[in-house]
Amino acid sequence: MKKESFFVKKANQRKLKRHQEPSVLAFGAGASGIVGAALALMIYDSKTGTISTVPLLISLLFLVEAAIALLALLLANGQIIKHNEISRPVRLIGVLLAVTIANGNIFCSLAGLILLIKKKNLEYQVGCYMLLVEVLILLVSCLNFFKPWVCDTFFLGMGLLGAVAAIHLISLPLVAAYVKGNRADKKMIPLGIVLILTALTGNLFSLLLGVLLIRKALTKDDHVSISWVDVIKRLFRSQMAVLGAFIIVFLLALSICANLTFDYGIAVDNDYSMILQNPSLVYPFGTDDYGRCVFTRVVFGARISLTVGIFSTAISIVVGILLGAIAGFYSGATDNVIMRILDVFMAIPGLLLPIAIIAAFGTSTANITFALGVGAIPSYARTIRASVLQLQDSEFVEAARACGAKDNIIIFKHILPNSMAPLIIRATLGIGAGVTAVSSLSYLGLGIAPHIPEWGNILKAGSSYLESNPYMAIFPGFAIVILVLAFNFLGDGFRDALDPKLK
Repeated sequence: MKKESFFVKKANQRKLKRHQEPSVLAFGAGASGIVGAALALMIYDSKTGTISTVPLLISLLFLVEAAIALLALLLANGQIIKHNEISRPVRLIGVLLAVTIANGNIFCSLAGLILLIKKKNLEYQVGCYMLLVEVLILLVSCLNFFKPWVCDTFFLGMGLLGAVAAIHLISLPLVAAYVKGNRADKKMIPLGIVLILTALTGNLFSLLLGVLLIRKALTKDDHVSISWVDVIKRLFRSQMAVLGAFIIVFLLALSICANLTFDYGIAVDNDYSMILQNPSLVYPFGTDDYGRCVFTRVVFGARISLTVGIFSTAISIVVGILLGAIAGFYSGATDNVIMRILDVFMAIPGLLLPIAIIAAFGTSTANITFALGVGAIPSYARTIRASVLQLQDSEFVEAARACGAKDNIIIFKHILPNSMAPLIIRATLGIGAGVTAVSSLSYLGLGIAPHIPEWGNILKAGSSYLESNPYMAIFPGFAIVILVLAFNFLGDGFRDALDPKLK
């Protein structure tokens, strides 16, 4: 009996793994429950001895939505085990879950969108995340309605964001209907172009979906797999990796759209009548010791953190690729000279080199980006060098040499394209390290100017009020942790997606 029950349990687990809905619903229910419980801890205001109404209502909403997702999960699991499919009435619960985006519950709303459709392709999944990013930006921007005034471009920005969200919503059923396997209907080409244009808001999921639609609409043989599309498919199997990508894209899009919907003056201008206000609808993260809105400062601070993280990593990658490829390909004296110089740089402690460069050239965003980029060059050069040493004696390289190909052609056309997997993984982790580094420099007073909204600056200002006004440090600190975790999750996802053993 025990053996029989063990095999039945294994068989049921295999059935559930064939369907995407159980894992997404479980993640939605669990994440919503955790957020609801975390919000419940913020209900009591120790200063006034009262219970805050808004956190209480939002906490209850998240907990109720988690219960609905859990109910849908139990029903879906039971039907999959019995009938190997989910009935239409259970799928209609997805409508109830999808509308939870109205209170910012992306976990349940994603589960609802996935539950609604029986046959889901990669494009539909990308479209779901694309829509959620745009709607969430709209909701965050709507918080400005509670302020005494809004910026001059607020209503224009909200109108544009609403139009983009409408386009994304309309594209979901079209993508589900007209994309089959590796082929897409030719009608999808105009939609793909429109989606690429909407990526100007910073929504990279829109760019990805547009490229996927055009690529599949132009393909002539639907039996030929597209390698980079296969990587994206494997990446989307990991809930944590896609969650990391969602957080990164959301913060990137929010930092771009904030130019239209947020007033930069609230983030930098002093207002001594509003000093150290507790979190409220007007000031969701409270105000600092100069009366500036911490929420607005955190929103604009994402722009600097992402810019420095991305561009410093780009500098490291470009220079690291050149040095690593030359050292690995030519070996001998060339390799020794390059690597010994890089060893000197690696011997300098992590932040000491950037601090020295900033001390010499001054504190500015460009100088910090350059300093962090230079400091990370040795690690990228070593990564590329190892890949080049491994590949330079491969058969395809020998064939290129036999055909008379020049060294630069062999390096950049044959070796480097086959060395990108470890570099991509290293780059995603490196951006997260760059975000941490710029925040650390600002916290030490060696980074961005103190009045400019940057997460390290905001955290430094809040560290003096940890006992009386802890929110000043909690929210920027939480933003740094979340963004770095997002890049780490995405890097782990790319590692698994690019590993040929896991295909």
